[in-house]
Amino acid sequence: MFDAIVVGSGMSGGMSAKELCERGLKVLVIERGRKLVHGESYTDNLQPWEVPNAGMVPEEDLARHYKIQGHSFIQGATQQYWVKDDEHPYVTPEDKPFDWIRGYHLGGRSIMWGRQSYRLSAQDFEANAKDGHGSDWPIRYDDLAPWYSHVEKFIGVAGSKEGLPQLPDGDFLPAFALNDGELQFKAAIEKAFPGRKVIPGRTANLSQAQPHHEELGRMTCQARSLCDRGCTYGAYHSSLSSSLPAADRTGNLTIVTDAIVHSLVHDPKTGKVSGVRVIDSNTKAGKTYEAKVVFLNASTIGTAQILLNSKSAAMPRGLANGSDMVGRNLMDHLFALSVAGLLPNGPKDSFYHGRRPTGLYIPRFRNVTEPGEGFLRGYGYQGGVSRMSWRAGIGQPGIGAELKARTRKLGPWFTYISGFGEMLPNPENRVTLSTSKVDQWGIPLVEVNCAHGPNEQKMAKQILDDGKAMIQAAGGFVVSTATEPGTPGLGIHEMGTACMGKDPKTSVLNKFNQAHEVPNLFITDGAAMASSGCQNPSLTYMALSARAAHHAVEFLREGKI
Repeated sequence: MFDAIVVGSGMSGGMSAKELCERGLKVLVIERGRKLVHGESYTDNLQPWEVPNAGMVPEEDLARHYKIQGHSFIQGATQQYWVKDDEHPYVTPEDKPFDWIRGYHLGGRSIMWGRQSYRLSAQDFEANAKDGHGSDWPIRYDDLAPWYSHVEKFIGVAGSKEGLPQLPDGDFLPAFALNDGELQFKAAIEKAFPGRKVIPGRTANLSQAQPHHEELGRMTCQARSLCDRGCTYGAYHSSLSSSLPAADRTGNLTIVTDAIVHSLVHDPKTGKVSGVRVIDSNTKAGKTYEAKVVFLNASTIGTAQILLNSKSAAMPRGLANGSDMVGRNLMDHLFALSVAGLLPNGPKDSFYHGRRPTGLYIPRFRNVTEPGEGFLRGYGYQGGVSRMSWRAGIGQPGIGAELKARTRKLGPWFTYISGFGEMLPNPENRVTLSTSKVDQWGIPLVEVNCAHGPNEQKMAKQILDDGKAMIQAAGGFVVSTATEPGTPGLGIHEMGTACMGKDPKTSVLNKFNQAHEVPNLFITDGAAMASSGCQNPSLTYMALSARAAHHAVEFLREGKI
């Protein structure tokens, strides 16, 4: 028997394992996907001519990734990380598509994440209570603030201190500075819209590696912009480069891969979970692992699937689901709301070094310094300003010296900004299990029923209108704009299916991320989120994981669980 089992090895699972191991527990991490080895399994050191199919994906392979066809992250050097939907199907209504984008391997999506790392604010933790949507968070910003700092110091987050209440400052490494084009854009926007700010994107890349990073073999970011292939330098935080090695050096970590969790074992006499049932993904043999504490970090939809499939006579609607809230309130950020433009008056003779791992960020201003124009909550923008390079010559006529000379000239400045908007918690946006279809391991398929509501539609329009207005205020002209938000799921920020709350009748988890009905079960992945904010959520998942691990160990030692 282990002291603790952590289901999932991604962003939250890796952090949960690290914190539990460092507090002296013997921990088993169960990963449904294959083993990856830091450095050895990456493609970041391939030369361009070594990348299969010149970086393109064969049509027959792309068809197997049908939920993410046409997206830039599916390339010859990266397709190995993304799940093939024909091997791992799920069900959605024809009129409500949802794109569940997954990575089944050790480290999960922490290998492929965009690394943008922002804290939620006091306003975000209070929003549900104030406007009546979703369950009231059982914690507030001050409860999580020290854990944000704890995680930021460990993983390394580059950013600038701005003093904005809607986007709290953190414990940062030096920011990746804005380039001259972005500084000019910043000055124009802040002059035209005094309540808006343009700041360097906060990213979990090591702008300056610290000694505790170097002890784990991590190094300063080389600004290669190959992060999506995995980073042999360990310059960005992932479970493989950072949290799992930290857990392993304690001597308390055991990892099992290729083990798909079927369900959790619940003991009705004690009210606790006693173990985790798994199916070997290759042999399909079953096995049960036992532990005193279980951390469920299988990702938002995966966690809901496991809870719903763990139903028993004592819990006929699924484990920890007396509230009937497991699977409900599925959220994802409004995504793919991009506006792009040319800036003809950008700095004429300026360029920049390398390819930074981040760009600019425009923190939320709607329902903060400006009204929401008929909608609740708000949104921020991610983007950048850069010079068009020699690649602009691809496809243009020319040959020899003349073509080479033309492509060496600095191109015009180009900008894009893409809005990330908050989606309200809605119990009708939910995950259930199919009653007739199972996967190749005999587990009921997930059914996802999720759609944007009126608030999201109003917000999406304003995101695009504000994006156009800002590019024009910077002296640019818009060359392309989205027309509607992407399908839910495309933001890859799904959350909310086992939400925290004060009332066990309307939520699944308490203020410690502990299941109301199952005292030794903790859930700290995206499922725990009571609301989404508009900020990228991974930093919050990790802070919740570290905090919950701290309390779980205390409760275990005090005999409370």
